[in-house]
Amino acid sequence: MAGVSEGVVRRRINQQELDAICARHDRLWQARPGGARAVFAWMDLSGLNLKGRNLADADFSAACLIGADLTGARLDNGSFFGADMQDAILVDASLRRADLRGACLRGADLSGADLFEADLREGAIASADKTAGFRIVEAQGRNTTQAQGASLVGANLQRSRLSGIAAQSADFSDAIMKDCKLVRANLKQACFRGADLAGADMSGADLTGADMRDAVLVGVTSSMWRTDGANLEGALTDSRSAGEPVAQLPAAEMLHEHAIWCESGGAEGQPSVFDHVDLRGLGSITGLNLTALSARGAVFYGLNMEGVQLQGARLEGADLRSTNLKRADLRGARLTGARLNGADLREAQLGPLMIGPDRLLPADLTGAILRSADLTGADLRRAVMVGADLTRASLHGAQTRYAVLTDAVMAGVRGYEHQGDTA
Repeated sequence: MAGVSEGVVRRRINQQELDAICARHDRLWQARPGGARAVFAWMDLSGLNLKGRNLADADFSAACLIGADLTGARLDNGSFFGADMQDAILVDASLRRADLRGACLRGADLSGADLFEADLREGAIASADKTAGFRIVEAQGRNTTQAQGASLVGANLQRSRLSGIAAQSADFSDAIMKDCKLVRANLKQACFRGADLAGADMSGADLTGADMRDAVLVGVTSSMWRTDGANLEGALTDSRSAGEPVAQLPAAEMLHEHAIWCESGGAEGQPSVFDHVDLRGLGSITGLNLTALSARGAVFYGLNMEGVQLQGARLEGADLRSTNLKRADLRGARLTGARLNGADLREAQLGPLMIGPDRLLPADLTGAILRSADLTGADLRRAVMVGADLTRASLHGAQTRYAVLTDAVMAGVRGYEHQGDTA
């Protein structure tokens, strides 16, 4: 078998045998007679189809899954200790808390996969040997978890353990990697463009030549890491962002004056302008009336903005990644080119703003980036979303009637239902 130590024997099974094992596993989960946990330890499943299967808690220890199709499979809490998963297709698969220690993921496609709290640390397996007792089995001569060239675009790796992983040239673009452990990881030439690494421990990691443009590096532990030749353009750190620090402005007074201006119809107070200001220091601005606020190019990353009123606000190019905008009123807001990756927009109002008896001002999200945003139950009626990137966004129950979705990127969108008059 290519990629494993000489003399290691894995029992080859065919698709029919695989389906029978999966059927018994299903019966176990449904508490029906004849059920049994799926155990694929030391089996060869290369090239087989496990697409969409429920194999939570299954045992794939030391299995060979080269080129296997596990698209959308549920593999939560599964054991893949020492498994050979080269070139496997794991797009949108759920691997929450899975044990992937010592697994080989070279060239695997894990785009959009959920690896929350998964364990990808070092690991080694041994097989019985008549002369040597036990012999270490390695994929291509290594026992560290290997993900060279793997695609983890948009994957959820929050709180996962990747210490010591070898992931040279792997693609982590737009991945959610908050609080993950990457201690001593080999990440040379890896791509972290737009990835959210807030709170990650990257002590001793080798990021030589890595692409970290627009990555979120807030609260990252970076002692002894190597970033020679790494591209950190636009990266958001504790001390560096695209905006001026809000501490240099009387922000509280400005917001108070703006609220008075809104509530008095312009008779008192005055409108605030926060263009190109880093507002992260505010922490929370829940429920405030900030109608017509101007905050073009401002940084809101991670702010709690639940229920905030931003009708007609100027937010072009703003960084609203990972913000809490649940039930926010964004009717008629201008969000052209804004970044809303991972934002919580559940039940948010992004419909049109009535500014006259016969005049409606639609929310403008032209070119906005909403990758992995949660728009469950949001009002998107008449929203202009030309060229918007909705990759892996959740649209369950969202109202999209008359929304303009021309050239929008809809790859992996969940819960979207065409509502007749959508453009």
